[in-house]
Amino acid sequence: MGIYLNPSYDKFAMALNSEIYVDKSELIIYTNKVIATEQRFVCVSRPRRFGKSMAANMLAAYYSRGCDSKQLFQKCRISGNRDFDKHRNRYDVIMLNIQEFLSRTQDMNTMLERLKRLVVRELKREYPTVDYFDESDLIQCMQDVYEESGCPFILIIDEWDCILREYKEDIQAQKMYLDFMRDLLKDKGYIHLVYMTGILPVKKYGTHSALNMFDEYSMTNPGPLAEFTGFTPGEVQALCRKYQMDYDETKKWYDGYHFGRGLDIYNPRSVVNAMLNRCFDNYWNQTETFEALKIYIDRNYDGLKDTVIAMIAGAREKIDIRNFTNDMTTFHGYEDVLTLLVHLGYLGYDFDKKEVFIPNFEVSDEYISAVKAAGWEEVIHSVRASEELLKATWNMEEKTVAEKIENVHLETSHLQYNDENALSYTIDLAYYSARQYYTIVREMPSGKGFADLVFLPRKKYMDKPAIIVELKWNKSAKGAIHQIKKKSYGDALEAYEGNVLLVGVNYDKMSRKHECKIEYVTI
Repeated sequence: MGIYLNPSYDKFAMALNSEIYVDKSELIIYTNKVIATEQRFVCVSRPRRFGKSMAANMLAAYYSRGCDSKQLFQKCRISGNRDFDKHRNRYDVIMLNIQEFLSRTQDMNTMLERLKRLVVRELKREYPTVDYFDESDLIQCMQDVYEESGCPFILIIDEWDCILREYKEDIQAQKMYLDFMRDLLKDKGYIHLVYMTGILPVKKYGTHSALNMFDEYSMTNPGPLAEFTGFTPGEVQALCRKYQMDYDETKKWYDGYHFGRGLDIYNPRSVVNAMLNRCFDNYWNQTETFEALKIYIDRNYDGLKDTVIAMIAGAREKIDIRNFTNDMTTFHGYEDVLTLLVHLGYLGYDFDKKEVFIPNFEVSDEYISAVKAAGWEEVIHSVRASEELLKATWNMEEKTVAEKIENVHLETSHLQYNDENALSYTIDLAYYSARQYYTIVREMPSGKGFADLVFLPRKKYMDKPAIIVELKWNKSAKGAIHQIKKKSYGDALEAYEGNVLLVGVNYDKMSRKHECKIEYVTI
């Protein structure tokens, strides 16, 4: 049993001993399936605090010959799998956290030398009788051990891409590191599995494709590993029942990472903190500063600023992710920046629709902090004024509502507001603070008029009235009210009983003036 070679199960045991442990052990079914196959190279990329290290520690505990983890896994679902014992504790596991090596050294050459010396030292301790050809050559030492023992290696590499994130301007250091990784891993028959984690995918760091043998499972396409990317709705519902926390509020705060086949994933670290603290809050900023977000949204590639404003207001943006080079410095346009933000967890990506969006209230709060720091005055003012607009709406102050919506419209006039979708986003931004009290349902245009915005009170705010906002362009606010009465009590209000405010807003294109009418009804 060593630190890097055949580690114990101690780190995974800590996860199991925690007050909240969500069982993701069936990931092992997949890794067992690809052992000693062409698919044995697995790279999982996720944002920080999405459980990457926990999964790596679990795999080390399962495969390592340095421990007997049978009892440890008895309460995990994997123990019921018929192949549970087939691969358990039968491999020489080398586990490396690259961030650890990087933090202890000052340059790439020193880091790689330290890594090789430490692993070779443990190989020699475990296999002292092997005739090592060159004790300075890690790859040759692994080959020598395999020839004598016949025991294959499994490599588990955590934070593999920290080099490319922290040395993002040093192309020579990146190439040295990638060449080392290629030589260590590629075409080595004695390596039966490599499980590698990071934040970014691996294929296209510039033109260098040293690690193109990996199958990648990322935030844009996690494939068969989607359910292991974070917490599933069923897992979160079980936690909410146990801790008596409101599931709808949990969903509002931490859900929103949509993958193919309709699967939603929650931010696991934030859900755990909310349950343990019995409090819904922004836990993201305790693990990531918003400086990274600010840096990228402040780069106004191809009108990126307009896109971010629209997304803060609830819009989605269709993008092509295929040109992203998987680094943090090479951007050919705003789509590359948005793709990077998906990998960093600041945007969700709908694989089926190829759209990006701000996933939840927690991340939206990060954007507001970032745009404040970036000095986006139009957004800052709109958000600050939104509470006053909401109160004016509750009080049925039609003139005040029209004036405040007009102010937001004029302040963000660089957007194309003659487009009906964009106009509805303007209203959504104006009502930003309503998200605290309401679930907002956007009914997109169907050829019969502008999109409605329906505000349904959350459970803890049922004393507030529901609100339907109908938008008109070059018509009348009174006509908007008539249209609400005619067609807008659809599915969105089907299960609602209570007070409703009907808000009609008309925008006159020529005068750029807004008119508002509000009626109060009970359903």
